[in-house]
Amino acid sequence: MIDFGLQSQGERGDGMAALDATDPGTGPVAVQRGVPVGAERRAAELYWDAFGRKLGPALNPPGKAVPFIAAHLNADRAVCALLDGQLVGLAGYQLGGRALTGGSASAVLRAYGHLGGLHRLLLLALFERRPAPGQLVMDGIAVAPDVRGRGVGSLLIEEVAAVAAEQDCRKIRLDVIDTNPRARALYERRGFTAVRTERTPYLRRLLGFGAVTTMHRPVEADGPRGLRTP
Repeated sequence: MIDFGLQSQGERGDGMAALDATDPGTGPVAVQRGVPVGAERRAAELYWDAFGRKLGPALNPPGKAVPFIAAHLNADRAVCALLDGQLVGLAGYQLGGRALTGGSASAVLRAYGHLGGLHRLLLLALFERRPAPGQLVMDGIAVAPDVRGRGVGSLLIEEVAAVAAEQDCRKIRLDVIDTNPRARALYERRGFTAVRTERTPYLRRLLGFGAVTTMHRPVEADGPRGLRTP
């Protein structure tokens, strides 16, 4: 399976918790485990809006990329934010060999053709990551533009941390590119620290970034257990 790896057990959950991430006069943002049934296309659109520039060389055009992502989501590898029942944000993670974004090599070739698909597979391979034992790898956070700045990203991070604690992971890992300083600042505020930076100047013209920083956050064994804990 292909993991787009942009920063990533149990059954898909339907439980939701209303959390205070509101502005005056607006409803609460709710956090849910799993992509809601029927919201796969919306999830793919949010994902593409956030990461299309990075994934574009491998999956363009958007009219083909968004349906491909939607068709190969692992819905139980995400935590989602909803406002008035509409999906407004999500964070994916990799655990147990599965990430939010999937799709086999044969699926890429079927969607893009053998001639056009082979070089796409090579580009997608640049994004693949595998967690070390005891790690949960978090994929990128995608939040709708009209709710940015309302703490949605922080809520999603904390719910991913709860998943990690429930799965007895010792550490959360993510990667952030050098052209996204706002994301890095958010991760630092939520307890992540940089452990190494890989310079990739050869990718700047192709993918739009020239360095990737790996960040870790320890998992508190006795921390909050999130939506599924009685």
